[in-house]
Amino acid sequence: MSAGQYIEVNGLTTYYEVHGDGEPMLLMHGGFCTVETFAQQTPHFAAKYQVIVPERRGHGRTPDVNGPITYESMAGDTIGLMQALGIPSAYLVAYSDGGNTALVIALKRPDLVRKMVCLGANFHYNGMAPVAQQVMEHATPDNFYPWLVNKYKEVSPDGPEHLPVVFEKIMRMWREEPALTPEDLGRIQAPTLLLVGDRDWVAMEHTVQMYESIANSQLCVIPGATHGAPFEKAALVNQIVLDFLGS
Repeated sequence: MSAGQYIEVNGLTTYYEVHGDGEPMLLMHGGFCTVETFAQQTPHFAAKYQVIVPERRGHGRTPDVNGPITYESMAGDTIGLMQALGIPSAYLVAYSDGGNTALVIALKRPDLVRKMVCLGANFHYNGMAPVAQQVMEHATPDNFYPWLVNKYKEVSPDGPEHLPVVFEKIMRMWREEPALTPEDLGRIQAPTLLLVGDRDWVAMEHTVQMYESIANSQLCVIPGATHGAPFEKAALVNQIVLDFLGS
């Protein structure tokens, strides 16, 4: 991965990387994730697109700011980033929390979204599968996924001691957000691909409801995959995403 850059957007010092040339693609990470999460996606997508990979507030190398972390605020940060970089519109390829954030962007600023891919996203907090609810119920900064927690401690400008603060902000968000409705989804104009693992954190019926609510959408269930489908089945996911964007 190339060395990244920082840009001031909405009072936030946002870290981002740019890879490749071509039409712009925004690669949007999940909760607690960093640019490294997309190590198996970025080079493949960058062979055809200009891939911009930002880290959102309180994630990776982008510091936390005062106040709660919300999908609304992260959507505002992302819109601000696109404007600051002079990107009139882009393909959004968005995983988990990134996907939830992309849904908000597609509703707020449809002009910015050419096509959208949401991997393991949910439009309402009640769409989480029982496996996800169990993890959230018992999660602490000490027992959460070590590869995510350790990377935060390693790269966050806020230092490892800030982890419990960000952890609680994100857990609150997962418990209470997003709270979109099928009617909201019905207003999404962008051609949309919904990707989900067959044993995802997001309930299958919730994903199907998203598919039925977004007019111009396609649905793909990745076999033998959990919420980590982009990592577990990277080659397959990459092929499906590129096929959708190029069609």
